Amino acid sequence: MENSGEAFDAIVVGAGVMGSSTAYHLSKRGYKVLLLDQFDFLHHRGSSHGESRTLRATYPEPYYAAMVKESVILWEQAQSEIGYKVYFSTPQLDFGPSDGTSLRSVIDNCGPNSVPHRILDAHQLLDEFPARINMPESWVAVVSEIGGVVKPTKAVSMFQTLAVKNGAVLRDNMEVREIERDDVRGGVLVSTANGERFSGKKCVVAAGAWMKKLVERVTGIEIPITPLETCVMYWRIKEGHEAEFDIGGGFPTFASYGEPYIYGTPSLEFPGLIKIPVHGGHPCDPDKRKWVTRPGPTVLEPLKEWIRGRFGDRVGASDPVMAESCMYSMTPDEDFVIDFLGGDLGKDVVVAGGFSGHGFKMAPAVGRILADLVISGEAKGVDLKHFELRRFEGNPKGNVKHFGDQVAFSAAFLN
Repeated sequence: MENSGEAFDAIVVGAGVMGSSTAYHLSKRGYKVLLLDQFDFLHHRGSSHGESRTLRATYPEPYYAAMVKESVILWEQAQSEIGYKVYFSTPQLDFGPSDGTSLRSVIDNCGPNSVPHRILDAHQLLDEFPARINMPESWVAVVSEIGGVVKPTKAVSMFQTLAVKNGAVLRDNMEVREIERDDVRGGVLVSTANGERFSGKKCVVAAGAWMKKLVERVTGIEIPITPLETCVMYWRIKEGHEAEFDIGGGFPTFASYGEPYIYGTPSLEFPGLIKIPVHGGHPCDPDKRKWVTRPGPTVLEPLKEWIRGRFGDRVGASDPVMAESCMYSMTPDEDFVIDFLGGDLGKDVVVAGGFSGHGFKMAPAVGRILADLVISGEAKGVDLKHFELRRFEGNPKGNVKHFGDQVAFSAAFLN
C-alpha cells in the first residue's frame, strides 16, 4: 500500500456538512487538514444534499438550544467570509395538541434557554402570518424568531471552499478501508480502497449513514446508528396564494407535534411549491437503498389530511408534485454521537454521527466542537455527556426521556 508521504494534523473522513464544517474550523485555526469522501463531493447519496433544512432552537431536550444559537452566529460568520448566503432567517412555528408531552417540553425549555417565544391559541395563530394557519381549539402554538432555512448543498460547498482557502486538502472518491495506529510517527494511518495511505495526528470520522459500517469494519466497535431512508415532498400552492407562503413574506418554518410529526419550510427553492414531509423513514442499507420518493398510504393519507386541515384549499393536497429521497442516521434516543472512539485508537479518533434527522442546522457548532476535541481533547462551553458512547452501556435505548420519539421509524413508512 502506497504511503502518501504527507502527514496531516487531522484527517476528516466524510465530507458531508459535519465533516466539511470540521475541516473548515480546523483549517481556519491553522491546522493542516485532509478531508476525504468515498463518493464525489456534493453527492446526493447521504444526508447533506438538497435545497432546504429547517433551523429552530425550540427543542423538547434542553441541551440543543445553545448549539443552535451558536450555529446561527457561525452560519452568519462563514457567510461573511464566503460572500453569499446559505442561511435565510424566518420565524419558527411549533404547534400541536396542548397536552402533548413533547410540545410541553419545548415550551418549558424556552425560558431557561433564553429562546424568545410567544404562546398563541388557535384564534391568535390565524392572524399571525400572511397565510392563515388553522389549528384545532385544543392545540397550542409557540412562535420563535430563531428560525429559518439553510440551503444544504450550498452550505457544504461553502465550508469546503473556505477550507481549501485556508489550506486544507480535499480528496473525493476515496473510500476509507482502514484506520489504525501509526507506530512509526504516532497518531493514525488512514488507508483507502485505491491503495493510498495517509498519516495524521488525529482523525475525525463523520461518515453519516455509513458510520456504523465503517467503524465496525475498522475497529470491531459497534455504534448503535441505524440508517433510515426518507423522502421529502413538495406541494403546489394554489394560484393567487403564492406570496402568502413565501419566505420573503415571513411565512415560518414549522413543526407539527403529534402523530405523525410533520415539518415544513416556506416557499423558497421552488417558486409556487411548499415543502411538507413527514418526519420518518424506513431502515435500510445505505448501499442498497430503494430511492423511495413516495411513502405508503399509511403515511401519505394522514399527511394530506393534515395539509387540508391547516391550509384549506390554498395548498393542493391531492398529491405531492415533487419528491426527493434522503437519509437519516438514527440513534435509539435520537441524540447525537460526539465522542472519542476509544479502544486501541483511544483519543486519536473522534466520531460524530447519529444526527437523527435534526443535526444539519447545528453543523457549524458541531464542527467547532470537533475541532476543539482534536486540538485540546475537550470542547469549550458545551457538556457532551448526552452525546457520549457510554450512554448505551447497559442501556441500549440511551438517554432517558419523558416524551415520545419524534421520528416515525419503521418499514410502515412504505406501506
